[in-house]
Amino acid sequence: MAEAQSRDAGAKERIIQHMNQDHQDSLVRYLEHKCHVSSYYARNAHLEDITFNSMTITSGKGCRYVIPVDPPLTSWSEARSRVVAMDAECIDGLKRSNITVKKYKRPKGVWIIAPFLVAGTMTAFSKRSNFEPGSFLYDYLLKSVPDFAKFCHTIQPYLLPGVIMIHTTEAAHMASSRLDKHSVPRFGALWWKWVISTFFEGIDAFKRFDRIVADQEDLKAKLKH
Repeated sequence: MAEAQSRDAGAKERIIQHMNQDHQDSLVRYLEHKCHVSSYYARNAHLEDITFNSMTITSGKGCRYVIPVDPPLTSWSEARSRVVAMDAECIDGLKRSNITVKKYKRPKGVWIIAPFLVAGTMTAFSKRSNFEPGSFLYDYLLKSVPDFAKFCHTIQPYLLPGVIMIHTTEAAHMASSRLDKHSVPRFGALWWKWVISTFFEGIDAFKRFDRIVADQEDLKAKLKH
């Protein structure tokens, strides 16, 4: 009897450790779908305990939730298939992809300079006086091209709002079409990395994100064979 209890305790601890280390995204989805916790508050979810009948999960904000295991387990050997089935239900209910993106990929090649170009343009066009004599920009860079400086001075009130609107739209599209779909917790560090990158880079951030998803899909396909 003592030996069986020891085996059960060991199996239970391995399940808890495995879920916390490798499947935190599933724990987050359990809270989102079954307990209606927002992605922001569900982030950093932690499995505290699991029994044949329920799981106790703590959200990143320290709130504790008890989620029924339905149907209940009859042995620990059923745990893997049951938590997988529960996660599949959550993915379907939340209209998510079964691919979770857990990393950020930096830009490479010429795209490394894109954020600096965008930031530089926004800084230059942040005020009209940058294109007038006496400003650093005019005296050191634009003095020899007064017609271009005059053109920039004319379009400044229109260009900056347009640039901000376009780049904000791209960042919002990344959040709604990619980050939510692939279970990147809202307002977490990874979420901000992708949103800020998209704001300053645009299309290359989408390409890098989609490449990560495609690589994971290929890996899943290989594991099935």
